Amino acid sequence: MGRTYFVDDAVGQYLSTLNTKGKPFLTGLFVGQSSSQKDYVILATQTPPMQDVGEEAPINKKGSLQQDGQSEEWAAEHARQVSRMLPGGLTVIGVFIVTPTELTKEVQALLQRLVFAVEKAVMKGKLWAAGEEDVSDRVALHICSTTKKFVCRTYDVRDHKCSPKPADWKYQNGVSASWPCVECAISVDIHIPVSEVSTSQTLEKNIQNGLARWAKQVNQSVCLINGQLKCEDSELLEGQKKNVRGSGHHSAPTFVVQLLKPMPQTSEERSTAAVQVCSSSINLKGAVFCRAYLHTNKPKVKDAIQALKRDVCNTISSRCEMLFEDLLMSESSSTSGAEKEFHGLPKRVFVPLTGSSVMFCDYMFGDELAADIQERFSEMLDYDTDDLQLDMSKEEVADPDAFKNSEGEKEELKNVVTDQSKISKIRQNVGVALAAAVTLVAVAFSVLSFSD
Repeated sequence: MGRTYFVDDAVGQYLSTLNTKGKPFLTGLFVGQSSSQKDYVILATQTPPMQDVGEEAPINKKGSLQQDGQSEEWAAEHARQVSRMLPGGLTVIGVFIVTPTELTKEVQALLQRLVFAVEKAVMKGKLWAAGEEDVSDRVALHICSTTKKFVCRTYDVRDHKCSPKPADWKYQNGVSASWPCVECAISVDIHIPVSEVSTSQTLEKNIQNGLARWAKQVNQSVCLINGQLKCEDSELLEGQKKNVRGSGHHSAPTFVVQLLKPMPQTSEERSTAAVQVCSSSINLKGAVFCRAYLHTNKPKVKDAIQALKRDVCNTISSRCEMLFEDLLMSESSSTSGAEKEFHGLPKRVFVPLTGSSVMFCDYMFGDELAADIQERFSEMLDYDTDDLQLDMSKEEVADPDAFKNSEGEKEELKNVVTDQSKISKIRQNVGVALAAAVTLVAVAFSVLSFSD
């Protein structure tokens, strides 16, 4: 028996408006949530049109698709950008294709390639790995724009040689109208030694390894839900009433979570005397706001905790990736010695999904306006919003002077950058400090180079 997808009516209305308009096909993504028993689709967004302005397809720091490329690569890059805008619990659950003709072998082959290309792009660089309990089926929907008929199948992304399986596609009203939310503000204090940059170990690899070590600690954290330690196999909504404290959308319950780092158990874990040869170090300090959503079909406490922990890891890695993309695209300026620089990581903002308790997110650099966020939602999610819907209250812009004072800096802080266009390009043995603002305290991502 195949899987059953419960799809919001708004998704069906959106799909009915799509037309190839003389093109051979049109592709897009589905956003939703999978569980062992049911799958939910709450948003569909078509792949932005390619622009015939070059052969490569880089993405700028704003997250906009800019250059031409192959259809699979283009759709995969779109999926990578969309995945950054999803809170915990949500993922790119599959793909669709619209053609003016019925399903053919060529279209089916393209759908299969899209499924695996999108999955690879979404999971690339994640600080966590999918477990055995994670659903590995992804939906692939073909729609004939002429007859309006559709064919729904699934592929197991763990098996590249798998055959498609039939699946049910059922529309429902308000699929995510009352999904519960779990959220937390977590303190971050990450120190990453950076070794000499070489062909085998780049600066980005150093940072990825450092973040992976931190993510392991996050995954080992003990979670208190509304101040209580709950059995992971118990139901998240156990004992909840219909009119509980809500997030402001359809009285969906909100749970406040505290992540408690476990005490080290072994002498190796307790040791703080680690020696490593390095040319510089990176420090990320502060607090970030994290959020995850769960379906209402008897979600387990362990599912909520896992979704929130993954969001913690995703939001840190996404911000670092976005800043490095921006740094590498900016003009270089040389610094030397043991001086620090502070640059702003983007802060997190939230936007509600109409008719849903779910809020999507985006990241806003210090030089950006609400209009930039609106433009990105329109381009990436094909979703229109206004500035009044943007929730920018969860995080604040960092103040570099606050870091200077908090670290006991007495000398003049050099090269403080507030204009993103002036951020220097990362180079070997060049000190770069990255500062970001969030929630309770500012988040600093700083690199300190050691002179000879």
